[in-house]
Amino acid sequence: MENQASSKSIILNYGLYLGLITILTGLVKYATGNLYVTEFYSGILGVLIVIVFVILGIKNFKATNKGLIGFGEAVKIGVGLTLIGTILIIAYYFLLSTVIEPDFMANTMEAQKVMFADSFGMTEGQIEEATKNSEDNFYLSLFGGILVWNLFLGGITSLITAAVVKKTEEDSY
Repeated sequence: MENQASSKSIILNYGLYLGLITILTGLVKYATGNLYVTEFYSGILGVLIVIVFVILGIKNFKATNKGLIGFGEAVKIGVGLTLIGTILIIAYYFLLSTVIEPDFMANTMEAQKVMFADSFGMTEGQIEEATKNSEDNFYLSLFGGILVWNLFLGGITSLITAAVVKKTEEDSY
């Protein structure tokens, strides 16, 4: 029971940190006028934030649990804190797209059209067809994409970290 309470607080705390740091990076992009600019380093930073907080959460639990952590417990902590952080991130994007920046969808679609033309050399007809499909499912794609991507990344990171750091009482003998 003591381990459960400890893991719950670590999941909650590190999940909050993950969400808040990610939101902070989004607010910086918004404040600097780069909200609709897709940069390579921005995506890498998002990936690194998830990886770092999953590893830190698992290692913190192990440290507070006398150096012991099971594989399943480590995965549960990593996926759990990723889920908490992702819920916060989705809430931020919901507020951003409905309250803070009501034209978020239209501006995102326009930025996407420019990217399609510049990066892929698509014709105007191809761009219209592609963006029409995107507009119809914009919020489902946005929120679903954030959820699936973050849980995938957090899950993979959790599995790898769990395999590396797992140590049970049986392993000590």
